[in-house]
Formats: sequence, structure tokens, C-alpha cells
Amino acid sequence: MRHQQIGFVLLILGLSFSIVSCSPVKSLRKAPKRQHTTVVYTPPITYRQDPTIVSGEASNMVSRDKPGQTALERTVIRWYFDSDPRGARIYWRVVSSIPSVVKNTNETYLMTTPFEETRSFNILGLTYENSRDVQIEIKVSKKGYEDQVKRFNVRQAIDQQEISGFFELVEKETEE
Repeated sequence: MRHQQIGFVLLILGLSFSIVSCSPVKSLRKAPKRQHTTVVYTPPITYRQDPTIVSGEASNMVSRDKPGQTALERTVIRWYFDSDPRGARIYWRVVSSIPSVVKNTNETYLMTTPFEETRSFNILGLTYENSRDVQIEIKVSKKGYEDQVKRFNVRQAIDQQEISGFFELVEKETEE
């Protein structure tokens, strides 16, 4: 019985030694240090012509240096928002997934519902190419009601020439 226990222990030691000896040898070389690189948005080199974009306007950027020079700034968009109950305050802001090119903005007050206006997009850094990566966030708030937020893709708004929505406001729950 004692010989069986010793044999069993030697078997286990032999197996563990063979497992350890077959493990891969770790490299003694140090991995090269990675340098910090800045990612800059560049439109694709091969551009397939999009029939919805005015000729030559795909990469023209809205800027302060040349206001009103792009077709994007001259595109008029209809804005229409309503709510039930009416009289809610409307705020808007720009939300960008490429903030190095198109900056996010703070909320700006528009008016109370119902709201209807025509305006153009004068969002700095915006082009037809990067308009898919930018959203307009509309927030509606009224005292005694929950705030509601909707987001609209800028490229869809340009194609549809409209941003509109209806907000069914929900009363805040009061603790009694």
C-alpha cells in the first residue's frame, strides 16, 4: 500500500514536470514603446459621387472665415415641434461623434411649443461628408412634466429638408 502511494506521488510529479517543461519560453525582449498618435478625420480618398450632394460641395466646410459660401449653409431646413400640453420650452444642441472636427454645443433656447421656423445649418466644421456623424438634440421641458429629448441625424434632416417632432409630455409623479 505504501509503495502504491509513493508510485502515485511520483506519477503526479512526473506529469507536472512534463507540463512545466513543455510550456512556451517567454521572450526576454521588451515590447517596443507605443507612441501617442493623434487621429485626424480625413474623408475617403476615392469618393463615389452621391447624387444628393451638390456638385463640388462634398467636402466644403462651414467656417467663420467664409460665412455663407457653402451650399450646406444655403440649404433651408423646416423646423417644427409641438407638444401636448402646449407651452413647453424647446432647447436644441449639436451632438457630434467627431468633436475634433464638429464641436458639441451647449443647449440653446428656441421658443415654446408650437414652434415652426425655417433656418439653415451654420454648424462650424460641418460638411456633407461628415453630416452623418452629427446629430441635433431637441429637449422639451415644462414645469410639472418630465423632460423629453429626441435626437435627429443631420444628414437625414438635410435630405428630408425638415426636422420635426411631437412630444407627449408625461406628468411628474408626486410623493404624497
